[in-house]
Amino acid sequence: MFAWLIGLPVIAVAVMAARLAARRGQRAGYVFAVVGILLAVGAVVLLVVAAAPAGATSAAATATTAAGTSGSTAALLGAAIAVAGSTIGAGVAVAYTGAAALAAMSERPELFGRAMVIVGLAEGIAIYGLIIGIILIGKA
Repeated sequence: MFAWLIGLPVIAVAVMAARLAARRGQRAGYVFAVVGILLAVGAVVLLVVAAAPAGATSAAATATTAAGTSGSTAALLGAAIAVAGSTIGAGVAVAYTGAAALAAMSERPELFGRAMVIVGLAEGIAIYGLIIGIILIGKA
Protein backbone atom coordinates (compact mmCIF):
# COMPACT_ATOMS: atom_id res chain seq x y z
CA MET A 1 0.00 0.00 0.00
CA PHE A 2 2.86 2.34 0.80
CA ALA A 3 4.31 1.93 -2.70
CA TRP A 4 1.11 3.26 -4.27
CA LEU A 5 1.21 6.36 -2.08
CA ILE A 6 4.76 7.04 -3.23
CA GLY A 7 3.75 6.55 -6.86
CA LEU A 8 0.81 8.97 -6.86
CA PRO A 9 2.92 12.17 -6.84
CA VAL A 10 5.10 10.71 -9.59
CA ILE A 11 2.03 10.09 -11.73
CA ALA A 12 0.72 13.60 -11.07
CA VAL A 13 4.06 15.17 -12.04
CA ALA A 14 4.22 13.09 -15.24
CA VAL A 15 0.73 14.14 -16.31
CA MET A 16 1.45 17.80 -15.57
CA ALA A 17 4.72 17.63 -17.52
CA ALA A 18 2.88 16.11 -20.49
CA ARG A 19 0.28 18.86 -20.43
CA LEU A 20 2.99 21.52 -20.23
CA ALA A 21 4.87 19.97 -23.14
CA ALA A 22 1.66 19.82 -25.20
CA ARG A 23 0.98 23.51 -24.57
CA ARG A 24 4.44 24.54 -25.69
CA GLY A 25 3.66 23.39 -29.20
CA GLN A 26 5.48 20.10 -29.21
CA ARG A 27 3.83 17.11 -30.80
CA ALA A 28 1.11 16.42 -28.27
CA GLY A 29 0.27 12.94 -29.54
CA TYR A 30 3.80 11.66 -29.14
CA VAL A 31 4.21 13.31 -25.75
CA PHE A 32 1.03 11.74 -24.41
CA ALA A 33 1.90 8.35 -25.88
CA VAL A 34 5.31 8.36 -24.21
CA VAL A 35 3.84 9.49 -20.90
CA GLY A 36 1.17 6.79 -21.16
CA ILE A 37 3.77 4.09 -21.76
CA LEU A 38 5.90 5.34 -18.88
CA LEU A 39 2.90 5.41 -16.56
CA ALA A 40 1.93 1.86 -17.57
CA VAL A 41 5.45 0.59 -16.89
CA GLY A 42 5.50 2.45 -13.58
CA ALA A 43 2.15 0.96 -12.61
CA VAL A 44 3.44 -2.56 -13.30
CA VAL A 45 6.52 -1.88 -11.18
CA LEU A 46 4.34 -0.53 -8.36
CA LEU A 47 2.09 -3.58 -8.65
CA VAL A 48 5.05 -5.91 -8.28
CA VAL A 49 6.39 -3.96 -5.30
CA ALA A 50 2.99 -3.74 -3.61
CA ALA A 51 2.14 -7.41 -4.23
CA ALA A 52 5.41 -8.69 -2.75
CA PRO A 53 5.07 -10.28 0.69
CA ALA A 54 6.52 -8.30 3.60
CA GLY A 55 9.37 -10.73 4.32
CA ALA A 56 10.24 -11.70 0.75
CA THR A 57 13.26 -9.93 -0.63
CA SER A 58 14.31 -12.38 -3.31
CA ALA A 59 13.47 -11.87 -6.96
CA ALA A 60 11.93 -15.34 -7.17
CA ALA A 61 9.39 -14.58 -4.45
CA THR A 62 8.50 -11.28 -6.11
CA ALA A 63 8.09 -12.95 -9.50
CA THR A 64 5.92 -15.69 -8.01
CA THR A 65 3.65 -13.17 -6.30
CA ALA A 66 3.47 -10.93 -9.36
CA ALA A 67 2.50 -13.89 -11.53
CA GLY A 68 -0.67 -14.24 -9.47
CA THR A 69 -0.25 -17.73 -8.09
CA SER A 70 -2.38 -16.88 -5.09
CA GLY A 71 -6.09 -16.78 -5.81
CA SER A 72 -6.70 -13.61 -3.84
CA THR A 73 -4.18 -11.62 -5.86
CA ALA A 74 -5.76 -12.72 -9.12
CA ALA A 75 -9.26 -11.99 -7.83
CA LEU A 76 -8.30 -8.51 -6.67
CA LEU A 77 -6.53 -7.77 -9.93
CA GLY A 78 -9.58 -9.00 -11.86
CA ALA A 79 -11.84 -6.80 -9.75
CA ALA A 80 -9.66 -3.78 -10.47
CA ILE A 81 -9.69 -4.46 -14.19
CA ALA A 82 -13.47 -4.99 -14.21
CA VAL A 83 -14.19 -1.76 -12.37
CA ALA A 84 -11.66 0.30 -14.33
CA GLY A 85 -12.77 -0.99 -17.71
CA SER A 86 -16.46 -0.57 -17.05
CA THR A 87 -15.96 2.92 -15.64
CA ILE A 88 -13.95 4.06 -18.65
CA GLY A 89 -16.54 2.54 -21.00
CA ALA A 90 -19.39 4.19 -19.11
CA GLY A 91 -17.61 7.53 -19.24
CA VAL A 92 -17.24 7.33 -23.01
CA ALA A 93 -20.86 6.20 -23.40
CA VAL A 94 -22.22 8.97 -21.19
CA ALA A 95 -20.15 11.55 -23.06
CA TYR A 96 -21.65 10.62 -26.42
CA THR A 97 -25.20 9.96 -25.24
CA GLY A 98 -25.23 13.05 -23.01
CA ALA A 99 -24.12 15.28 -25.87
CA ALA A 100 -26.73 13.78 -28.17
CA ALA A 101 -29.41 14.10 -25.49
CA LEU A 102 -28.64 17.77 -24.94
CA ALA A 103 -28.72 18.40 -28.69
CA ALA A 104 -32.09 16.67 -29.00
CA MET A 105 -33.54 18.50 -25.98
CA SER A 106 -32.46 21.86 -27.35
CA GLU A 107 -34.74 21.28 -30.32
CA ARG A 108 -37.54 19.37 -28.58
CA PRO A 109 -37.66 19.83 -24.77
CA GLU A 110 -40.32 17.13 -24.40
CA LEU A 111 -37.63 14.48 -25.09
CA PHE A 112 -36.10 14.99 -21.63
CA GLY A 113 -37.48 11.76 -20.16
CA ARG A 114 -36.42 9.55 -23.04
CA ALA A 115 -32.98 11.15 -23.25
CA MET A 116 -32.28 10.68 -19.55
CA VAL A 117 -33.27 7.01 -19.75
CA ILE A 118 -30.69 6.46 -22.47
CA VAL A 119 -28.01 8.30 -20.47
CA GLY A 120 -28.98 6.22 -17.43
CA LEU A 121 -28.53 3.02 -19.42
CA ALA A 122 -25.03 4.15 -20.34
CA GLU A 123 -24.27 4.76 -16.66
CA GLY A 124 -25.48 1.25 -15.90
CA ILE A 125 -22.32 -0.13 -17.50
CA ALA A 126 -20.28 1.19 -14.57
CA ILE A 127 -22.69 -0.36 -12.10
CA TYR A 128 -22.33 -3.76 -13.76
CA GLY A 129 -18.54 -3.54 -13.46
CA LEU A 130 -18.85 -2.52 -9.82
CA ILE A 131 -21.07 -5.53 -9.10
CA ILE A 132 -18.56 -7.87 -10.77
CA GLY A 133 -15.78 -6.23 -8.75
CA ILE A 134 -17.67 -6.78 -5.49
CA ILE A 135 -18.30 -10.42 -6.39
CA LEU A 136 -14.60 -10.95 -7.16
CA ILE A 137 -13.51 -9.25 -3.94
CA GLY A 138 -15.87 -11.57 -2.08
CA LYS A 139 -14.08 -14.54 -3.67
CA ALA A 140 -10.62 -13.27 -2.59
